[in-house]
Amino acid sequence: MPKRSYITGVPWRNESDLKTLVENRTTYSLNNCELNIFETHQQASNVNLSFGDLVLTTMMKGKKVMHLFNKPGFEYLPGESVIVPPNELMKIDFPEAKWDNPTQCIALSISQEMIENTFNLLNEKLPDKVWQKQWGLDLNYFHLINNQDLSEIINRFIRIGVKERSKDKDLIASLALKELLIRLSQTQARDILENTYKSLASSNRIAYVVNYIKQNLREHLTLEVLSAKACMSKTHFSRTFKEELGISPMEYILEQRLNHSAHLLQQAAYQVQEVCAMAGFNNVTYFIRAFKNKFGETPKIYQMKKGLNVK
Repeated sequence: MPKRSYITGVPWRNESDLKTLVENRTTYSLNNCELNIFETHQQASNVNLSFGDLVLTTMMKGKKVMHLFNKPGFEYLPGESVIVPPNELMKIDFPEAKWDNPTQCIALSISQEMIENTFNLLNEKLPDKVWQKQWGLDLNYFHLINNQDLSEIINRFIRIGVKERSKDKDLIASLALKELLIRLSQTQARDILENTYKSLASSNRIAYVVNYIKQNLREHLTLEVLSAKACMSKTHFSRTFKEELGISPMEYILEQRLNHSAHLLQQAAYQVQEVCAMAGFNNVTYFIRAFKNKFGETPKIYQMKKGLNVK
């Protein structure tokens, strides 16, 4: 799972300004979009919400349970976003919301005209030569983990919507909205690759390398080895890989090794040194530091919290 990146959020409404304790709504209207900030201060269930345009929702604080497309509900947490098509009914539960533990979420509705114009221009000027696919949004992959690039543009758009006071506010917002759509499409593309790399490995060079990395995490993986597997120069391979996945090959390898080490720590009572080697790290100190940076705690503490104590 990719490392999630969080949204800064906005100040809570004063108690006297709240019209309701469940999904109190503050709206900022802009050309081609509408930014809504919702906050909930008490437990609730089966709260219905829908929009006439496609909407990007992003959790900032607290927890919801979302029900979409007549499917079982799923937990919706900070560091995540959900894309919802026009007129789709969202049923939302707030199992933990209370006055001292409220939820906060944004919902950015985007006009169909803006979406079509942005992606039509990209498909004309910047066709994807690696995947041979069109720029756009795939609603089959609607629940996303925010990466740094996506979180940065969402944070910037919130600042524009809430704080920008210049006469050029709509123009600034329009440019930011185009970037947001691009980052959203890129984030989806990465999620799709993570789910389909095996089936694409025989026909796509980046998918082939992703499959090779996942199958050989314990090996000494270098840029030279990977670019040779892709039949590309190191420079071309590095640029193409980052364009498609949003991170460099070496960053991707580190992420995969850390995810694998977390999986091992949850499955059996391995020594930290064993997990370090099994995940492809050759330095225990570096492994512990990298693990703590990603998961917020050392491998040992992470393992103990899973109920697996090693003597």
